[in-house]
Amino acid sequence: MLNIVIPDDYQGAVQGLACFQMLQGHSVRVYQDTVRDTASLAARFQSADALVLIRERTAITADLLHQLPRLRLISQTGRGAAHIDLESCTRQGVAVTVGVGSPYAPAELTWALILSALRHIPQEVTQLRAGRWQTTLGTGLQGRTLGIFGYGKIGTLVAQVGRAFGMKVLIWGREGSRKRASADGFEIAHDQLDLFRRADVLSLHLRLNGETEGIVTADHLALMKTDSLLVNTSRAQLIAPAALLTALQRGRPGFAAVDVFEQEPTLNDPLIHMPNVLCTPHLGYVEKDSYELYFEAAFRNLLAFFEGSP
Repeated sequence: MLNIVIPDDYQGAVQGLACFQMLQGHSVRVYQDTVRDTASLAARFQSADALVLIRERTAITADLLHQLPRLRLISQTGRGAAHIDLESCTRQGVAVTVGVGSPYAPAELTWALILSALRHIPQEVTQLRAGRWQTTLGTGLQGRTLGIFGYGKIGTLVAQVGRAFGMKVLIWGREGSRKRASADGFEIAHDQLDLFRRADVLSLHLRLNGETEGIVTADHLALMKTDSLLVNTSRAQLIAPAALLTALQRGRPGFAAVDVFEQEPTLNDPLIHMPNVLCTPHLGYVEKDSYELYFEAAFRNLLAFFEGSP
């Protein structure tokens, strides 16, 4: 019997998944709250043979690993592992497996945010419940320019929906992304500055790494229109620290819709309380089909590892 620990299950969702039955016969401890200090994490993980991590919610540092001599495997949901000190895992003999991902849920949420922000849906729902009828004037999509920064799987889906809405779609990203987008019939921006200058709605869809961290600067944001919308369902760290807050206070862009924050979970990020910002608590992948996909792969990797056939 294996001792398995699953931290940071915010919604208490994991044990209700169909794939959770794969771990039957093993001891599984699931934590719904969040702790960050190394001592608390070490106490929770002390008896674990394996950890199953929910995306990047739990950081695995060298200091933490040194206090977990029993740990043999970290099974990651999704493909990202930037939150895990892989070199320390190698030195300590802790294997790390990554799973699969899906672009559909985050692409869907991106469009939910765009439509909600431009048509003021949260505000209108609140006003209607308070007894007020039609208090805002929304903005339509047809004929406006949708900027996509990063034409991977998610960016591709977002661009296709923009085309279906009759938007002018403008793409910028790495050379491979630009070639794929051009082959799909989309216009390519002259450069990153051109993308930010021309977009009415600009959506970020880059993978976070050493090259892309802080790739959106205050100077880029200052080029945006006063009535434009910046959407970030990727990673907050793509934008230079505090640059978005300052830009919104200065009115360029005029609006933002964000699903990701520099520190998570958070209830007090200043963006949450700004009237021109629509915020959601990192819901991009938080959807039942995605969870079943992510956790089934993570559990399969875990069981295969301990059965000797990783």
